[in-house]
Amino acid sequence: MTVSRGRLPLIISLLALVGIAVSSLSLYHHFAKSKTGYCDFGQSFNCDIVNRSQYSSVAGIPVAAIGILGYAAILLLSTLWRRNPDTPGMLTIGALAGVGFALYLTYIEAYVLQAYCILCLTSLATIVVIASLSAAWWTGKRRA
Repeated sequence: MTVSRGRLPLIISLLALVGIAVSSLSLYHHFAKSKTGYCDFGQSFNCDIVNRSQYSSVAGIPVAAIGILGYAAILLLSTLWRRNPDTPGMLTIGALAGVGFALYLTYIEAYVLQAYCILCLTSLATIVVIASLSAAWWTGKRRA
């Protein structure tokens, strides 16, 4: 399936909304007092273990809040500033930074906490697709 380059900002915007929704749900559960039922499949898949660990915040800021801000920036770039010729490059660089951060967090899940969060893995997949589409948009702009 081929996507026209003109549709890439729209698809990236929609994926950013998905990222905001997933990160918002994760933030909600970060502060929740009760146990989460939808993501409790024993020790291997348990969002509570991940969302309430010492690794769920950076300098006191919940990782999910950082995700919301990152996805909001992607949404703004892909909508309000989509006509700026520098936007595809900024999106690609920002999304790749997001991929790096998400991979670091996935490493923590796998090797430190030994538990995965479905929301975190969904966010990882979302930012990887955004980075790929942003790179395609950027390379298409550079060739044009």
